Amino acid sequence: MARLPRLIVPSQPHYVIQRGLNGQPIFQDDEDYTTFLGWLRTAARTYKVAVHAYVLLPDQLHLLVTPTDVGGLGHMMQWLGRYYVPYYNQKYGRGGTLWQGRYKTSVIDPDNYLLVCSRYMEFGPVRAGLATRPEDYPWSTYAHHVGARPDGTVTDHAAYWSLGNTPFQREAAYIELANQYLSAAQVQAVEAAVLKGWPLGSEQYKKTLEQRAKRQVLPAKRGRPFKKPVAEPSAA
Repeated sequence: MARLPRLIVPSQPHYVIQRGLNGQPIFQDDEDYTTFLGWLRTAARTYKVAVHAYVLLPDQLHLLVTPTDVGGLGHMMQWLGRYYVPYYNQKYGRGGTLWQGRYKTSVIDPDNYLLVCSRYMEFGPVRAGLATRPEDYPWSTYAHHVGARPDGTVTDHAAYWSLGNTPFQREAAYIELANQYLSAAQVQAVEAAVLKGWPLGSEQYKKTLEQRAKRQVLPAKRGRPFKKPVAEPSAA
């Protein structure tokens, strides 16, 4: 089946992942991380994309963002590549693309999956063996969400604000959520949706997206359509 065009829905959160070419590093030292984050902050403001969570790993980056319009997310990612790739290539004496194809994205049901995706990202360094605890890894939004280090790149989503009426309540509630860990089913759901480009959410949310986007957003069922048996002609 031909690949569907990337689904971008304004005012809805999107999970974005971009990997390094052939698993090669895209960040090698602190300067690389801080340089990219500075450009991410600029690009997000320029193209009106709210950044709710992120994690930068040595060979990939993950973003949880809400674009204001259809073109903003694509323009932001292009802008980041236009600035970061030449910087990286010049610094490390390489040429050509840095990315493994197009970035992948999945539209996220904010009520049921936004905080799941945020925690999935922030625990990525723990799953990868880069840190023992998410708070030990400096290149994610975990410290921001638990009140340890405010991050000017982040625009908190309404789902995060719903955790409490004060910053202390929200931070404490987020720590409690993080301590519960994600189930294997939740991790699998996030990874499958992002890698395949399908929305992540309830069935009703997906159907609503399909109506809003006026296009297919759900996987087509395999096999040929069921045909009703042809009725035998009645005897005269």
